Amino acid sequence: MIYLASPYSHPDPAVREQRFRQACAAAAALLRAGHAVFSPIAHSHPLVEYGLPTDWSFWERHDREHLARCDEVVVLLLEGWEESHGVQSEINIAQEMGKPIRFVDMAQPLESWATSARHINGS
Repeated sequence: MIYLASPYSHPDPAVREQRFRQACAAAAALLRAGHAVFSPIAHSHPLVEYGLPTDWSFWERHDREHLARCDEVVVLLLEGWEESHGVQSEINIAQEMGKPIRFVDMAQPLESWATSARHINGS
């Protein structure tokens, strides 16, 4: 299973919505290509409407469980990914767990993600 990491938290709800839609597009592309995928943003953003917080401190325990079960982590290089506390934490947790990590630019076609992605952890 792929864990799809991407930035989310932002004081502007419009930015959060845009990030949600970008995560959904990437998750859909991976699913169409036959991959099992979990996107904490695509799968959790709608729950915010029911009073759940948007910050990493709330979602960390939940996301750790999914990271433990995934085979690899794909980080979407969306604007704000380097400053995102959640994304940086997901990367650190994945490294601690020895998971392969790929960094993917959404501007590239899905087919090229595997060959153009930067890898760490020797993957």
